[in-house]
Amino acid sequence: MTVDPISLTIYQRRLESIADEMSHVLRRTAYSPNIKERADFSCAIFDHEGNLLAQAEAIPVHLGSMPFVAKPIIKMFPNLRPGDAIVTNSPRSEFGGTHLPDITLLAPVFLDDKLSFVVANRAHHADVGGIAPGSLPAKSTEIFQEGLIIPPVRLYQSGEENSDLMRFIMENVRTPYERRGDLRAQYSSLRLGVKRLHELRDEQSDWDFGSLQKELRETSYTGTKKLLEEYGEGVGSFQDYLDNDGNGKPALIRCQVTLGGGMITFDFTGSDPETPGNCNAPLSVTTSACYYAVRLLTGRSVPTNEGCFGPVTVIAPENSIVNPSRNAATSSANTETSQRITDVILGALSNFIDLPVASQGTMNNLIIGGKHNGENWSIYETIGGGTGGGPTGEGTDAIQSHMTNTENTPVEALELAYPLRVNEYSIRVGSGGKGEKRGGNGIIREIELLDTATINIQSERRVYPPYGSHDENQGSVGKNIFKFPSPLSGDGMIINEDDGWDSSTSRVVIPNAPKGSTIRIETPGGGGWSGDEND
Repeated sequence: MTVDPISLTIYQRRLESIADEMSHVLRRTAYSPNIKERADFSCAIFDHEGNLLAQAEAIPVHLGSMPFVAKPIIKMFPNLRPGDAIVTNSPRSEFGGTHLPDITLLAPVFLDDKLSFVVANRAHHADVGGIAPGSLPAKSTEIFQEGLIIPPVRLYQSGEENSDLMRFIMENVRTPYERRGDLRAQYSSLRLGVKRLHELRDEQSDWDFGSLQKELRETSYTGTKKLLEEYGEGVGSFQDYLDNDGNGKPALIRCQVTLGGGMITFDFTGSDPETPGNCNAPLSVTTSACYYAVRLLTGRSVPTNEGCFGPVTVIAPENSIVNPSRNAATSSANTETSQRITDVILGALSNFIDLPVASQGTMNNLIIGGKHNGENWSIYETIGGGTGGGPTGEGTDAIQSHMTNTENTPVEALELAYPLRVNEYSIRVGSGGKGEKRGGNGIIREIELLDTATINIQSERRVYPPYGSHDENQGSVGKNIFKFPSPLSGDGMIINEDDGWDSSTSRVVIPNAPKGSTIRIETPGGGGWSGDEND
């Protein structure tokens, strides 16, 4: 069948609008501030084989990894029925997850009694159990410490909630009321997607959806390859370090990028072996960073779907920090390691393509939880920073970059929902790297505890600064600073006895911090850019 280009464009835009509408439903019906305020979730549509067809504008690290979960789900559940929904959060390679707080729901769409689509969403839940509130323990050494592991199972069957499974999940989390509400919001989002795809079929009954899907993928494949060809050929290598592998040592990530003939290869050979800490990145996360870099190079002119990734090859050695073994701890991979992988990829590409230098290189994960008025609570948020300057302009102040684009938690929403007070939220002036094009400035966010709570921070760029075009153009490293109402000691903390302040390491856990304690996060600035004096 010859596909009419006008029908193809309408089909593509309709799928994208359905994914966007799914996002609106999820955000408006979610219970947790992390989803309804920060928009820490993603929605996508796949074909009957699990190939990505469309996605809403959302979290790059989610959307690049979700194709890894759709295909195995379809193979694992050949007897899916209308109204079913599969739930999973497992980051193990055969299930395509990222870290345990990211829970994915997928639902089949049957047209004319045939599986035609799969709709899916992935949302970060503020707690899924484990040894620390928020389920991102800074010092976990195996996946079992990080929370409840949910292999792919049916949470909904023929439209009915699996009450036994839901009770099981609720018994293993600290905030069951919130978790139940968020999971039901995810299912509502999927139901909307199913309904809209049926309506599309009814409205366009003469369309051959299979031919349209094939042409859509081929168009994106051809478009991506053509745009990559415009960059010519090149080979570049780069390496950078994570501050701490979880065992007190830096962790090396290395990548060689080879571009030619419209094809691109990312080779991570030479990266460190998997670590005893939680910065090990599942292959789905590593591949997401590679896909993200390709989308940066090709831009919005090519529709985002499975075809975009056809020209991409990823080489990630097994049992390494970028492709770990089955039970490795992974809680900070989705947030921290993904950012460093991106920095390394862009550094390698900069050997032959003009690109901005490093952005803040961290998501500055702050997780606080405890019990207030007899009820458990947990808040998770990421904090923006500066982006890198480049040949075409200065970096941007106080914004999320690269593998996340979540929003901030508004001060009013945070203080309304939790026993916390925000004392300062401002731009960290002077933290961006210097140069002809300066780096963007970071953020200062200072929060006071109004009740006893556990503080958990996973961050990066506290030791190794965001790189600039030259050493003197580096962005400022971030700082995690604490003040306690009385002297406090703990693992990994160096207390200044005079005023109680502690400038800590990248990853820290402070159990039972007393009421009146203050957490001050100063996020990194982006690197600055200056042209080569010899040019």
